[in-house]
Amino acid sequence: MAGKTQPLKIASNGCAAKLRVLADPTRLAVLEALIAGPKHVGSIQKLLDVEQSLLSHHLQTLREAGLVEAERDGKSVLYRLAPSVVARNGESIDLGCCVLSFND
Repeated sequence: MAGKTQPLKIASNGCAAKLRVLADPTRLAVLEALIAGPKHVGSIQKLLDVEQSLLSHHLQTLREAGLVEAERDGKSVLYRLAPSVVARNGESIDLGCCVLSFND
């Protein structure tokens, strides 16, 4: 049946949702910062040089998308990549549907 389009697969929709979340440079930078391992909010804030309120918004968006996890560590919060996001060689992450490379 030439010319007839097929509906998107569910997996494609999930990938598109992840990529929409990552369309923001700050959120991409957060993931890049977490490739090396878990970091406290204050460390991420200093590394990215962003306002705390803006960073909190982006971290919440990443948590809701299932890309990062948060854990209370005393008075601070420790963030890490979610288990579904696999760091590779300190330069890229595998989202399950695609691989994002952060090397220059």
